[in-house]
Amino acid sequence: MDDGNTIGARLRAARRDRDLTQEQLAERAGISRDLIAKLEQGRRTTARLTTLIAVANALDIELSQLTNKRDRMGGDRDGARVLALRDALLSPNHLPAIDDGHDGAPTSVPAIRDAVDTACRAYWAGDFPALIAQLPDLIAEARLTHQAYGVSAVYPLAMVYDLAASIMVHLGRDDLAAIGAERAITTAHSGDDELLWATLHATYAWILLHQARTDEAEALAARMAARIEPAFSAPSNHVAAYGNLLMTALAPAAAAGRDVAEYISLATAAAGRLGCRTSIYNTSFGPSTVAMQETHAYAVLRDPAHALEAARRIRPGDLQGISHGRHLLDVAQSHLDAGQHRAATERLIEARAHSPVWFRHQALARELVGRVREEETRPSAAARSLVQSLGL
Repeated sequence: MDDGNTIGARLRAARRDRDLTQEQLAERAGISRDLIAKLEQGRRTTARLTTLIAVANALDIELSQLTNKRDRMGGDRDGARVLALRDALLSPNHLPAIDDGHDGAPTSVPAIRDAVDTACRAYWAGDFPALIAQLPDLIAEARLTHQAYGVSAVYPLAMVYDLAASIMVHLGRDDLAAIGAERAITTAHSGDDELLWATLHATYAWILLHQARTDEAEALAARMAARIEPAFSAPSNHVAAYGNLLMTALAPAAAAGRDVAEYISLATAAAGRLGCRTSIYNTSFGPSTVAMQETHAYAVLRDPAHALEAARRIRPGDLQGISHGRHLLDVAQSHLDAGQHRAATERLIEARAHSPVWFRHQALARELVGRVREEETRPSAAARSLVQSLGL
């Protein structure tokens, strides 16, 4: 357990780097010294998200440093593709008055929109390797189109930056993700679609959450939701954008252990106005979205009864791809908290089926599979398969 690849080893190294005793760290984080000792000694391999956030903040490190959320694409070629995406985000060509060096006719706005929308579908399907390979060229192409056509090409450029940011979160590259998200928001701000601009703040808030900055994440999403709060007669896409921002604010509130009832109430009312799932900016909002996020909140708050009750309200077929996979992780966690190991393992197998690559990048999946391995006296074949697929 001392190979540096466990949460306990990473916690111990970070604590010692800061010259803190276990007692001092426990006092700073507001948790028990016994829990820190058990984690460092390998007697516990998991902890609540709220606990990990408190520890990360007490150590002044990013949450991903504790959870070891790093690139697990596998292979030198895939590693090179990740670096190419990094270079596309950090290219000096983004600086003002710098010539890109691109020549030739730009891609038409409809064609680049179609290409970006196709890439977004690949993201939700969990096809990360192929997506990472194409994103650098897609960013360059979208920039060229934006330079040629201006406001009419804001959407595809903003969305491809947002897509790159989202991928970087899964790879544990939170600083690069923040750069991508900022570029997306800045691009959208130069356009004439306030809903797009406001919606893209959700990704930035998600990145802040991954950096254990729960107060800032919640405040940003809530502020954007308040800014675009729709009138009763507002069109469905306006209501959907508002609802999604409310649900974005809910996640960091739950992670910080705060009351989430108001967010759920407001979002439920918004979803009720829509009555069904409404698509907007390659995502969607509706009654099942609220139920999914309510499941997540109660799973984080370790209230399995309410989490599983909310999960039962999701309409079949409303959740797709990695969105459904992420929801299944919350359901699996709730089953584990309720002592239902078989049901938890079944949900984890389902989640992995949506995208094995995406599954390997989920810190929660690793945590839950680790719990299954610890808590089952005789792990099932399914549980052993999960352990093997994550390299635990």
